[in-house]
Amino acid sequence: MRPSNRRKDSCKKEPATRRMATAGLDAKPKTVMCSAMNIALLIASLLFGGTSLTKADDDPVLVGAGDIADCTTSGAAATATLLDHIPGTVFTAGDNVYPDGTVEEFRTCYGATWGRHLARTRPSPGNHDYHAADARPYYAYFGARAGEPGRGYYSYELGEWHIVALNSNLGADAEAVQEQWLRGDLTAHRVPCTLAYWHHPLFSSGAGHGSDPRLRPLWQVLAEFGADVVINGHDHDYERFAPQTPDGQADAVRGMREFVVGTGGATLGVFGLPHANSEVRKSGTWGVLKLTLHPTSYDWEFVSAADGSFHDSGSTVCVP
Repeated sequence: MRPSNRRKDSCKKEPATRRMATAGLDAKPKTVMCSAMNIALLIASLLFGGTSLTKADDDPVLVGAGDIADCTTSGAAATATLLDHIPGTVFTAGDNVYPDGTVEEFRTCYGATWGRHLARTRPSPGNHDYHAADARPYYAYFGARAGEPGRGYYSYELGEWHIVALNSNLGADAEAVQEQWLRGDLTAHRVPCTLAYWHHPLFSSGAGHGSDPRLRPLWQVLAEFGADVVINGHDHDYERFAPQTPDGQADAVRGMREFVVGTGGATLGVFGLPHANSEVRKSGTWGVLKLTLHPTSYDWEFVSAADGSFHDSGSTVCVP
């Protein structure tokens, strides 16, 4: 169950529609205990589509992607230009450089593009970063921002949200330690809204890699504590899922929403058969995912580096 020590303006014991995704692609009513103000905001979201569920000019932004800097493409330069115009904290969902995670690749391919946003970046590692022994260039390049070398997982606060960066490249023993750490971290940070990101997705319709069941234990811990959002890369495409359980069952009340955003700049991939609960899929487009984190809800927007013909955005209230 979601821990109960919420802020005073968080949801209270009044029935209301819990979640309305304003993308026009899904709008699913749910039950939540909310204040009168949140009820009004939810009604506004339903009536006026593009309206955020909560609004404050200083709410923090988290923006980024995975599968980023490949010197053989122009993708990282294009997405770095997007970041130039989007304030906030930058996340990376692994595979920061291609193909081998070397010092030179970080210096040239990443450094010349996303590197100009290094001071505001909170990374996570991918399998290509681990092509170099123990991902040493990755940890050296990002320094303390990457967490403890050899572990690569850490957490931080962003506004009212708790953010967790995890490492999906660990061996079995180290993974067990990470899961234990995650449980302790979430126990110590009981907040209304939680987001986690790492490289390999539990669910993916991508033809390149697809779903990876190794990540189900991380999902199970996050779901136990009522986390709201998971962001991954690995498949070089954009995909948004409906809220679901770690077993892949649609759950409009307690489920987590997953985004696959392997669109940071590497060679783009294609989709296979759509996975259950997949709501939106787009291949062939570099871009970044921007999330505006309100105290008890969030807005999402995929910002394309192409001609802007593809757009996906919406708003969702956090898991009660």
